[in-house]
Amino acid sequence: MSRIISGQAGSIRLKSAASSTRPTTDRVKESLFAALEARGFLESANVLDLYAGTGALALEALSRGAKSAVLIEKDPSAHKISAENTRVVLNALTKSGSAAVAENLKIDAAKYIKSTTDIFDLVFIDPPYEFANELLVAQLAQLQQSVADHGVVVIERSSRTREIPIPDWLYEISNKAVGETRVAIYQKN
Repeated sequence: MSRIISGQAGSIRLKSAASSTRPTTDRVKESLFAALEARGFLESANVLDLYAGTGALALEALSRGAKSAVLIEKDPSAHKISAENTRVVLNALTKSGSAAVAENLKIDAAKYIKSTTDIFDLVFIDPPYEFANELLVAQLAQLQQSVADHGVVVIERSSRTREIPIPDWLYEISNKAVGETRVAIYQKN
């Protein structure tokens, strides 16, 4: 069972993932969020979580100081779990004095990217492991206008997945495998 690891909502247990999702392990989250916090990328960030699954990544960011999150999940059962987890975490954050807000949307990630006018400081992209690299590259190209100057994009994939060419509007900060998962952190030029 996944949980919020740290921050104002630390130790809250999240509802289990739908069968259609692959949750990020606590070990991967610990490594990722240590890197993000060390660089100051979480405080007051506007977060976009594409392929949200349980919502664990965006909710962890809110617990650690992000101010808002949009969680995108097209699978109906995963969307329902993400919305329930969001409600529980926001209740805990409100009780601790946080004004963090979140919105759960049941929409395809590519459609959302094409339609949004919002600007995000931190974007999590954690598609299913079988997600085609070509689609991910296309989504990154479309995402450029939605990432703030010096904003951060985190891509989580299988460590066995072939690496993708990164667009020239991003530069790599970190790229490492944690068990079966590869987590890459990029920043906008």
